[in-house]
Amino acid sequence: MMKPTVTIGVCVRNCEASIKEAINSIFDQDFPHERMEVIFVDDGSEDRTLSVILDSLSRMDMQVKVFHSKWRGLGPARNSVVDNASGKYIVWVDGDMTLPKDHVRKQVKFMEQNPNVGIAKARYGMLHGENVVATLENIQYIAIDSKYEGKVNPEKLGTGASIYRVEAIRQVGGFDFHIKGAGEDADAESRIRNAGWLLYKGTPALFYERHKKTWKDLWDENFWYGYGGHYILHKNRQTVPFAALSAGLLHSFTAYKITHRKVVFLLPLQHAFKKIAWYFGFVKGKIDGYKHSSV
Repeated sequence: MMKPTVTIGVCVRNCEASIKEAINSIFDQDFPHERMEVIFVDDGSEDRTLSVILDSLSRMDMQVKVFHSKWRGLGPARNSVVDNASGKYIVWVDGDMTLPKDHVRKQVKFMEQNPNVGIAKARYGMLHGENVVATLENIQYIAIDSKYEGKVNPEKLGTGASIYRVEAIRQVGGFDFHIKGAGEDADAESRIRNAGWLLYKGTPALFYERHKKTWKDLWDENFWYGYGGHYILHKNRQTVPFAALSAGLLHSFTAYKITHRKVVFLLPLQHAFKKIAWYFGFVKGKIDGYKHSSV
């Protein structure tokens, strides 16, 4: 049986330090390269990200499309992939990710065996040699995976290392073009779920992600998530998710069972830090939204 064509969607901005590693992991996939295409969208990078992408093209033995523009935001960037994809599936790869060589093959196999699934998320792998901040992030996601692995219709998946059925994302009109910052993934997931497709977390495929290495970068990232979260909640008329800060403590016990590393007992501090940053970003988004509506 002919294997389906797969589109690898790579939406990046200012990923000069990590994008080459991500590209190499795409090139090394054991899925038939003649059945793969890669669509790069460089969303206004101010470093050498685009140059690194262009320099890699001579090695690529698969179809490649490259789009570059001034910054437009994540919604429009991801729609560039959706609109130009010729594949049956889109595998999303972020600029700070790497994939084991069997990642695409396992993701496609899962989707072929589960035709009612619109989106399926792979599992986080453990990176070694990272500092405390990045290690805590990695371990937290692994702990969350262990809790929700194999769950249908989980609350949130995220695009990175998720495989989208092109039929599903096109059925709901693609990503929200108005979402410039974070939240385009949660919005698309909600609409795909409401259209009758299943969402799945924890396929047999693994992936690895480089996380923020400083507390400041972690604050900025979660502030940005909160800022984008205001638009999503307002759009869907949802209430603010006052997540329990105790979740970090629960994650630490799960993480210790998996890793047997004492550093995991810093997870409650890390979790609280991220939630506070998120709420500050949410408030800023609410204030800015009020100002714009008053003009």
